[in-house]
Amino acid sequence: MTIKATSITKLLWLSTYHHTMASLQRAPRHMRHVATSSLISSFVASGPSPRVSFSQHHYLASQALRLAFMNGASASLSGARLMASLSESHDQVQDAYQQKMVSISDAYDSGNGEFVSAEVVSFEEDCDVRVTVRVKPDPYTHLENKSHYQYFSFRSTLHLASPQIKSLIHRSKKEQKSKIRVQYILENAGQASFANAFRGYSTFVTTKSTPFEPESWKRVGDTRYDEEKGWLIWNHEIMVENDNTRSLSAYFAYFPPYSYERHLGLVARCAADSPECIVDSLGQTLSGRDIECLIIGTGPRTCWIIHRQHPGESMAEFFAEGLLTRLLSLNDKWDSVARRAKELYTFYIVPNVNLDGSISGFLRTNAAGSNLNREWAPSSAPPGTSETDDDESATCKVRYEAPTLSRSSEVYHILRRMDETSCDAFLDVHGDEDLPFNFLAGSQGMPNWNKRLESLHGAFLASYQRANPDMQQEVSYDPDKPNEGMKNICSNQIALRYDCFSATLEMPFKELWQEDGWGPERARQLGASVLDPLGYIWPYLRDDTAFWDELPPDDAYVHPSSQYKLNDPVRSE
Repeated sequence: MTIKATSITKLLWLSTYHHTMASLQRAPRHMRHVATSSLISSFVASGPSPRVSFSQHHYLASQALRLAFMNGASASLSGARLMASLSESHDQVQDAYQQKMVSISDAYDSGNGEFVSAEVVSFEEDCDVRVTVRVKPDPYTHLENKSHYQYFSFRSTLHLASPQIKSLIHRSKKEQKSKIRVQYILENAGQASFANAFRGYSTFVTTKSTPFEPESWKRVGDTRYDEEKGWLIWNHEIMVENDNTRSLSAYFAYFPPYSYERHLGLVARCAADSPECIVDSLGQTLSGRDIECLIIGTGPRTCWIIHRQHPGESMAEFFAEGLLTRLLSLNDKWDSVARRAKELYTFYIVPNVNLDGSISGFLRTNAAGSNLNREWAPSSAPPGTSETDDDESATCKVRYEAPTLSRSSEVYHILRRMDETSCDAFLDVHGDEDLPFNFLAGSQGMPNWNKRLESLHGAFLASYQRANPDMQQEVSYDPDKPNEGMKNICSNQIALRYDCFSATLEMPFKELWQEDGWGPERARQLGASVLDPLGYIWPYLRDDTAFWDELPPDDAYVHPSSQYKLNDPVRSE
C-alpha cells in the first residue's frame, strides 16, 4: 500500500510527542510506509473505546508506533505482522497511559479504593481530567447473604512527569488559568449497601502528606449522586502557580480515617498519663490484635461504652477519644463533671471493637465477614448459609449460633466479661449513612421495655441535648414495635440481658441537617459531652419507684421518627 506524504503528515500532526516524530524521521522510508499503514488500519478499525477520549486515542497510536521502531522493526517485517504486534500491545499501552497519568492507592491503614480508568477530556467538559474509581467489598456476610461496601478512602496522585499532565499545565498557563480540574467518579456507588444515603452527602478531602491529621480534612462542596448512573461524583482543583504545581496528591474519604497507630497512641496515653486508668485485654481479634478495654472509676454502677463495631464508622472512635480525654482529665484536671462521673460509675470503655475491619478499610464486617452487630445472640440463619443443610426448605428457620470464637471472637470476649461485671448503663457508638443527625436508638422492641426504661431514655436524651446541641431527640430510626426487635443486635441484647438502660448512639456521615461543619472534632466533643447525661440519669438507673413523675416535663420521652424532611422539628430557618 502506498501512503501519501500528507497521510504521514496528518498522523504526525495528531501525535504531539517529540520522541515519536524523532523515531519516525530516523526510520527507512519503506518502513515508515509499512508502520504507518498498519498503524492506521489497526487504530482506525478499532476506533476509540468508550473509556478512551479522542486525544487519548491518538496518544495510544503514537506510543504504539514508537514501540514498533524501538523494538527494531525491520524491512522484512510485513504489515500484517506489525499490525498484529500493535494490536496485541494495545491494552498494555492503554494501561500504561492511564497509570502514568494518575495513580490510585489504598495501600495504607483503612484504605479502600481501586483504580478503574483515567482520561483527559475535551475542551467542552466541565473538567480537565476524569478519574474513575471503585470501592472494594467487605468479605461475604453469610447471615445477611451479601458483601457490604460503602466506605472508601484512597490517595490520588497526578504524575507531573507524564506528557498528559505536562500538557494540561502548559495549556492552563497559556490560557491564563490558575487550576487543573479533576473529576472523580465512584462508579459502583449505586450498588453500595446504602446507596440512597449518598443523596445529600459530601466527600471529605485532604491534601496533607498523610491522611491521619483529622483537622486537615474538608468537605467537597460540589459532591453529587447521579442516581440514574449510580455514580458518586465530585471535583478537585489543583492550583497552578508559576513553574510549580502544588498538591498533586490528595486523599479522599467517606469520613476521615482513624488509624490503628492513633488507636494505640490513645490507649498508651490514657495508661501513661492517668493512674486512674487500667488497660485490660479482653481477648484477641481473629487476626490476633488485642481488644483493649479501659477500666476507669470506682463508682457503684457499671457503665459499658463500646465503639466501632462497624469499622467504616470512624467517627465512633473520635467519639471515644473525646470521651476518654475528658473522663481522665487529660486536658483539664479540674473538670468536676469528669471527677463526679468516676465516683458514680466504674467505666468499661472499648475504643475499637473491630480492629481488623478498621485496618482493612471494611464498612461493616470483621476479618471473617461477620457483621458484629448481628452476633450478640443466636438467631435464625437464612437458607443456603453454612448454618443450613442443602435440603432445607426456603421457609425453614435454622439456628445461627452467635457469638462464636471462630466467627465473632470480638463479641464473644466482650460479652463474656460483661457477664462477669454486669451492666447498669450501656452505649454502643456508631455512625449512620443516611440520617443527617446525631441520635439515639433505644430498645423499644424488647419484651422488657417499660416505663422505667422509656423514662431513662427520655431523660438521658434531654440532658444530652442540654449539654451539647449537636444531639437531638425527635429524629431517629423508627422504633421497633413491642416484642418485634432483633435480639441479636447489641443494644437490644444488652437491654434484655441486664434489664438496663441501653442504646445505640448514631452519628452522621453527612453534614448535620441545615448546618455545616460536622467532622472529627465535633464527634470528639459529642463524646466528651456524654458524661453529663450519664451523671444525670445515675440516680434512676435501678429505681423501681415511679421516678418519672418527679422529672421535669422537658425530660419526657419523645417518640422519634425517621421522617425529618417533611416536617423539620429540629432546626428551622
